[in-house]
Amino acid sequence: MAKTNKLIIVESPTKVKAIKKFLGAGYEVAASNGHVRDLPKSQLGIDVEHDYEPKYITIRGKGELLSALRKQVAKADVIYLATDPDREGEAISWHLIAALKLNEMPGKKVYRITFNEITKKAVRESLEHARGIDMNLVDAQQARRALDRVVGYRISPLLWAKVKRGLSAGRVQSVALRMIADREAEIDAFIPEEYWTIDADFTVAGLKKPVTAHYYGTQLPDGTQEKAAIASKEEADRLLAELKNADYRVAEVKVSDRVRKAPAPFTTSTLQQEASKVLGFSTLKTMRIAQQLYEGIDIKGIGTVGLITYLRTDSIRISDEAQQAAEQFITGTYGDTYPAAPAEKKQTARIQDAHEAIRPSDITRTPEQIAGSLSRDQVRLYQLIWRRFTASRMADARYEQTRVRIEAPVKDVRTHIFTMSFSRLIFDGFLKVYDPGEESEETDKKADKNLGNVLQKDEKLETPTFDPEQHFTQPQPHYTEASLVKALEEKGIGRPSTYAPTISTILARRYITKEGKNLYMTEVGEVVNDIMLGSFPTIVDPGFTANMENSLDSVAEGNTNWKSILESFYPDLEKSVEQAEKDLEKVKIADEETEEVCEKCGRHMVIKYGPHGKFLACPGFPECRNTKPYYEKIGVACPKCGQDIVIMKSKKGRKFYGCINSECDFMSWQRPTGEKCPRCGSALVEKGNKVTCMNSECGYVAEEKIATRED
Repeated sequence: MAKTNKLIIVESPTKVKAIKKFLGAGYEVAASNGHVRDLPKSQLGIDVEHDYEPKYITIRGKGELLSALRKQVAKADVIYLATDPDREGEAISWHLIAALKLNEMPGKKVYRITFNEITKKAVRESLEHARGIDMNLVDAQQARRALDRVVGYRISPLLWAKVKRGLSAGRVQSVALRMIADREAEIDAFIPEEYWTIDADFTVAGLKKPVTAHYYGTQLPDGTQEKAAIASKEEADRLLAELKNADYRVAEVKVSDRVRKAPAPFTTSTLQQEASKVLGFSTLKTMRIAQQLYEGIDIKGIGTVGLITYLRTDSIRISDEAQQAAEQFITGTYGDTYPAAPAEKKQTARIQDAHEAIRPSDITRTPEQIAGSLSRDQVRLYQLIWRRFTASRMADARYEQTRVRIEAPVKDVRTHIFTMSFSRLIFDGFLKVYDPGEESEETDKKADKNLGNVLQKDEKLETPTFDPEQHFTQPQPHYTEASLVKALEEKGIGRPSTYAPTISTILARRYITKEGKNLYMTEVGEVVNDIMLGSFPTIVDPGFTANMENSLDSVAEGNTNWKSILESFYPDLEKSVEQAEKDLEKVKIADEETEEVCEKCGRHMVIKYGPHGKFLACPGFPECRNTKPYYEKIGVACPKCGQDIVIMKSKKGRKFYGCINSECDFMSWQRPTGEKCPRCGSALVEKGNKVTCMNSECGYVAEEKIATRED
């Protein structure tokens, strides 16, 4: 057989066709299909008594693939390991050397190459900069894998014993679960506070429609301004009585220019957030489609080519070549005034700047040109990436901002202030291709575009008509996948490659559920979080996990030995596990006997955990397979029909309170007290340590606090 001079090994079979086309004769390209070695599933795989040495074995099912790779290696003089350009990719290349025994083949030259995009130029340039394996990156990945393994394999069995098999306690996922649980607790404890706003509609000569100004507050004789805090209808009524008898004049008309900065190109985190908000994609779906775009799509008339740069990055850096290409394209497409080379935004110390931001590999390949070769979801995500990158290379948008202050003096006591504003777009800049929809400047949509030209300083205005409106403060929103990713990144928890698998894992374990875009705790998730928080507070501490990420970065930079991290971490973990085993022996979480009698065999049924939480099962299994829903009574009568209120679960596992009477439609996300609101007659519920009306439009809050209750 003919001898192949050079062999390139990549991770994904999808890349093989494109890369081989770029290189032509003399090169063979093969795929490893991801990892070829890993820690064994049946045991810890980390020798904690002998310097934490990992035990790697060939992944089941990879034997035939490795055999085929060995045959290809035998025919090659030079082997290039071209796995993904990150720590995990570096580790895969290192494992390939061991699995294929490349170091034991004299005469073979083995190199590591990386490319940020699968294009002819990028692949050829990588061959010119071939290098050896970067063991610092490999060790950082080994440290992450070993930490995750010891946490998962030492803690998960506790969850199996006390809750149910199949649960897990990952290092990062446990912190994410705690963050969701903490947010849920904040929302449950939140007490809404009433406040009022007052708008005023002024009739102005020269304008067809009234203009609306917003009540700001007052100015005292000494010039001190106080922003209004109208807490009740009584306060609003007293204020309106003053305002209706006041004289109004235009105190200031200020016209100024305002700049709206072009957005930075996408990182992994911001891509996941924007794809969730704009396209409704889950983080996992975003990464799957982005991987397809990166690895290569068969484009009509072009062939298989990678459409975007590497998708796992936390950098917003752009190469000089990509910047120049963007300037040329923007100038030719939109005109000389549109391109810009904005200064890159300052990045945090946690940023690993090994890669560029996520961008199209060729900006001239517009979404419209290649739409016929892509699926609908691929087109939508590529369009989002293309528009964001193109916008990031364009000039800022400019507005003419008109601000008006209207004053209404009350004798010599104080002066009431109303304000209004209007923004007029002067130059669209990056908005020509992309609008992130995050305009923070207040713009009055009712204001007339000629407002600045019609209103003059010191002009007197007629008494307006007033529109007082009642509001209630709102708690922080439930986490969505997008906001959770943002929070994880801000706290330094995990890295670009971990966000999607972290969220998908706690969803798959049914620790949380997703309703619409919001994430909610399930009963199983609450139990797991309580165990982790009680027995392993360090593991679920966001600050500790963020510091661990910094330690892994230090390993990647060559400043820390990876095993020293395990040496400082594992002994404390082992002590915590031993103590937890003793403590949890006293805790009855699963298989707790109840007073409910099995109608088939007469045994007392026990509490079991299923995918959606607790249910009742006969202990006589497998002879008796009787099961039924488990409803925990809370000792409160339904305010509608008088029967028992019980704890229920939605189809997706979210806990709520409902009536045991199937014909009654009462339900509440907060625990009912059994009493009715004296103001509107709705049910009263517990929020934190107070009692409030479940009718959000009522806003009633009981003055007295309720006693702390052990659930």
